[in-house]
Amino acid sequence: MSSVEIAEETIQRLSPQELVEFSRWFDEYRATKWDAQIARDAEAGKLDALAEEALTEYRAGRCTKFPA
Repeated sequence: MSSVEIAEETIQRLSPQELVEFSRWFDEYRATKWDAQIARDAEAGKLDALAEEALTEYRAGRCTKFPA
């Protein structure tokens, strides 16, 4: 049995309250992993082209304000 299958079975046995607690934890875990990946990508220059494209669009006046 794979680790994913074991996790699935374990999660399916959680009580409703435990599922809420797990969901909160997992959301935070995923957000932390995402933030770390974005930071690594930015540091490695992987976002530079996207940033330059956005700045070019902004400077050309092709951007609109995001509604508040």
